[in-house]
Amino acid sequence: MDYFLQLTVSGFVLGSIYALVALGFVLIYKSSDAINFAQGEFLLIGTYVALTLVSAYHIPFLAAFILTLIFSAALGLLVERVVLRPFIGEPILSMIMATLGLSSLLGGIAHVFWGTDTQVFPQVFSENPLTLGKIMVSPVYVWSLVIVFVLLGVFSLFFKYSRMGIAMRSSADDQQAALSMGISVKKVFAVTWAIAAVVSSVGGVLLANINGVNSSLASIGLKVLPVAILGGLDSIPGAIIGGFIIGVLESLAGGYIDPLVGGGVKEVLPFVVLVLILMVKPYGLFGKREIERV
Repeated sequence: MDYFLQLTVSGFVLGSIYALVALGFVLIYKSSDAINFAQGEFLLIGTYVALTLVSAYHIPFLAAFILTLIFSAALGLLVERVVLRPFIGEPILSMIMATLGLSSLLGGIAHVFWGTDTQVFPQVFSENPLTLGKIMVSPVYVWSLVIVFVLLGVFSLFFKYSRMGIAMRSSADDQQAALSMGISVKKVFAVTWAIAAVVSSVGGVLLANINGVNSSLASIGLKVLPVAILGGLDSIPGAIIGGFIIGVLESLAGGYIDPLVGGGVKEVLPFVVLVLILMVKPYGLFGKREIERV
């Protein structure tokens, strides 16, 4: 039972990070109906920037973290303005293909500047584990969970009460109606991509403090895509709940099934769960079903 609880806690923390990164997928899909296949590369570059600021320039972690968020927001704005804005009004498939090309471009840039070897963050959090009954929890897990929940709460309030958040929701529901009300859809797109880049970088920095960072960290973007689809690509609460489900199941599979079969199950489990649930609920757990009348 203690081992089960240990795995569940680890999976809960991992799932919270997945949920944060999945938020970027949901925001971009809600605003443009497109899937951003470069989300993993946003995560990778933001993580390497934070690592460089901390390791090479010896900037305190908190200051480096804030500078990384500023850099990531600027990168998201630049990508939207230069790469994706010309595709507004074009077929959605064109924008999706552009994000695939952007993924390769950003991945290549990361390889050129930082290589492919695994690098480890300098010690930021205490190494002394916290004891919750018989469960040992690393401080980095606790801080990761706190940071993710704070950010998810901030974004939830932002979308519900701020002028830009309301504009983003309006544009997601009906772009033509939003334009008729004087909302700048282009500005909404820019802010959406900036937020998507920021949440990816936060998730990457937290994961890097747990496991280190190398070029394979970009694959988290592909792993998180089932999280977003599972919860419903147009549902922010769905992304959060989907993240927790996938994180816990992945941790349990790694602890119980992988030792029996030689490993590899936890890597494919998110996709297996995704297929099974989509067979029952094609729009995800909380996705809106689209009905076309002719």
